[in-house]
Amino acid sequence: MSSIDAPRPRTADTIAGFLAAMSIFICLIGIAWHPLRLILPGILIAMIAAGIGGRFQRLAFAAVIIGACSFFLGMMFAVVTENPLW
Repeated sequence: MSSIDAPRPRTADTIAGFLAAMSIFICLIGIAWHPLRLILPGILIAMIAAGIGGRFQRLAFAAVIIGACSFFLGMMFAVVTENPLW
């Protein structure tokens, strides 16, 4: 298959990929520092990236799963260590 036959990537696909990557980063940082302040917006950004879909659909799905796991771990660590949630 030549490069002429390959479809051009849409701009929305690229934006969805960046949103998913940013969401993963935000959620992983949120585990250690203020879970509610960071992880909930991170999950919202992951949902937006999943709604855009496109080429990075699996990355967006991974961002949603990582956000959910981060929420659970962040809340658990905050309660166990008695750190503020907000």
